[in-house]
Amino acid sequence: MNCRDALELVHGYIDGELDLMKSLEIEQHIGGCASCKVQYDRMRELGSGIRAHAVYHASPPALRARVGAALPQEPGSAARYPAWGLGRMSAAFALAGLLGLAVGMALLHPGAEERIAREVVAGHVRSLMAGHLMDIASSDQHTVKPWIAGKLDFSPPVKDLAPQGYPLAGGRLDYLGERSAMALVYRRQGHVINLFVWPQADVADSGLRSDAHRGYNLVHFSRAGMLFWAVSDLNPDELKAFAALL
Repeated sequence: MNCRDALELVHGYIDGELDLMKSLEIEQHIGGCASCKVQYDRMRELGSGIRAHAVYHASPPALRARVGAALPQEPGSAARYPAWGLGRMSAAFALAGLLGLAVGMALLHPGAEERIAREVVAGHVRSLMAGHLMDIASSDQHTVKPWIAGKLDFSPPVKDLAPQGYPLAGGRLDYLGERSAMALVYRRQGHVINLFVWPQADVADSGLRSDAHRGYNLVHFSRAGMLFWAVSDLNPDELKAFAALL
């Protein structure tokens, strides 16, 4: 991907509109191009500034009254558009437009959990494509955990689940949710499981929650101030069983 292509697509990347492959191509380009990285950072700062400081106006009571008056008053009665008058139809169309805009904004700016799911899947695919699955390859939890201790400001739990059929293969440092995270790598009959772990202040313990994103299965939960996200092409039941063992 060249600079021209990257700058044409960077808005869609920031808004989460691109497919996974295009997103990864832009990430790789921005990581190696200082000029495009500057433009990307400026666009993100602009978006953050608008979301933080934009002025929002509540609809005036008169508009709400007009919209309410335009709606059929009796259940099941058919609306007769000619009888509404131009003003009432305009108000109804304005309301429909506002609702459509709200739905569109929700799709373009997903919630925190959806953004994390995207980052987790992207990190999983990136590790497989780039051949950078592990910084340390070891099935010994007593080797992996000390290696982690000198590189992160938190200490994630490391378990070898080989007796249950999910052997530990190693780990690597990663970056999710705008902070450093640990990715522990497990295997299951030829499948790779990436378990991303990072601390989150004031997070309550939660049960297992499962999801699917771009063809990959995800299971996540929180324990003792840590977030755990497991992702794999493993079938959902076996991935849930893996998460339950943790």
